[in-house]
Amino acid sequence: MRQRRPPSVQVCLSLIFIPAFDPAPGPFFSMRRQGNQLRVATLEGIDAAPVSFMVRISKGLPFFKTLALMLLILALARPQWGDRKINVTTEGVNIILALDLSESMSALDFKQDGKLVTRLAAVKSVVRDFILKREGDRIGMVVFGSNAFTQLPLTRDYHTIAFILDRLEIGAAGPRTAIGDAIGISLKRLEDIESKSNLIILLTDGKSNSGELAWQDAAKIAAGRGVKIHTIGIGTDGEAPFLVDGFLGKRYVYKRVEMDMEALKTIARETRGSFFEAADLESLEKIYAMIDSLEKTKKDLEKWVEYEELYPGVLAAGMGFLFFYILFSNTRFLRIP
Repeated sequence: MRQRRPPSVQVCLSLIFIPAFDPAPGPFFSMRRQGNQLRVATLEGIDAAPVSFMVRISKGLPFFKTLALMLLILALARPQWGDRKINVTTEGVNIILALDLSESMSALDFKQDGKLVTRLAAVKSVVRDFILKREGDRIGMVVFGSNAFTQLPLTRDYHTIAFILDRLEIGAAGPRTAIGDAIGISLKRLEDIESKSNLIILLTDGKSNSGELAWQDAAKIAAGRGVKIHTIGIGTDGEAPFLVDGFLGKRYVYKRVEMDMEALKTIARETRGSFFEAADLESLEKIYAMIDSLEKTKKDLEKWVEYEELYPGVLAAGMGFLFFYILFSNTRFLRIP
C-alpha cells in the first residue's frame, strides 16, 4: 500500500507568493476579495467628445423654419424704404359723408349705363369718385335711417372708405329717416380731430320722421360750431317705382316718397352751406364735382415721393431658409421616431 506524501515546502511557498507577482489579479482573485461583479458600458464622459459641424447644424434646424416663417410674414407686409421726403402743399378739409340708408333709397328712378338702378347704387358710384379724387382730406362716414351711427371715423385711407361704401345696404339703419340724429353724430365725429374747415355733406331722399334730435336743433348746433352743411335731395318728390316680391314673383309698384325740401334748404342756409337737388345721375355727378371745387383749403404735408420695394429680397430669403429646412429635415437630418 502506497502512502500519500505531503506537499513539499517549496510548492507551498510558490503558491503563497504567486499573487504578489501578478499586478492585475484575474477574476478568480477579484471575486474572492470583492464578491460577484458585472462590468457594463456607460455614457459617462460622452459630453467631452468633439461635436462635428453637421451635428451643430442639425441642432439649429428648427431655427431655420422659424426664421423662414418670420421672413415670409414680413414680406406679406410689403416693406418699403423711402429715398426722398419733400414737403408739399395740399388742400385738406375734414368731411363727413352723411348718407341715407332708409327703405326709400331702393326706389328705381335712376339710370346707369342704360339700366334702372336704385338711388343708393347711383349714390355709391358718384360718391366713390368724389372720395378718390380728394387729396389730403380726412373723410368720415355716417349712415342713418331710423337711427344714425358712425360707419367710419375720419381717415385719409380713401381706398378703405370706398371699400366700406360699396358694402352699404338699404335698411341697415332702419326703414325711417332721422336727419337730426345724423347731423348730431356727424358733429361728434368732427370733434375727434381739430381742423380749420369742417364740412358735412348730407344726402337724403326723405323727410325727417325719426330720431331723438330734431333737425332744427341740430342745424343750430352746427351753425354755432362753424360747421358748414351741404344738403342734397336725391330723387323726385312723389311716386317712384320699387321692385317688390309678389305672389307671382318680383314686380314693379309705385309708392309715394315724401322729401322735405324746405328742411334741407333751411339746414344749408343756417350753416352757410348749399342746397342741391339731384333728380338723375348726371345732376348728382355735377353736384359732387361742384362741392369738390368749392371745399378746398391749403395744408402742408410731408410726403415720400420716391421709394424702393424691399419685399422681393425678404421673400427670397424666407423661401431660401424654408427650402433649406425642408431639404435637410427630409434627407441628411431625417429623424426616425
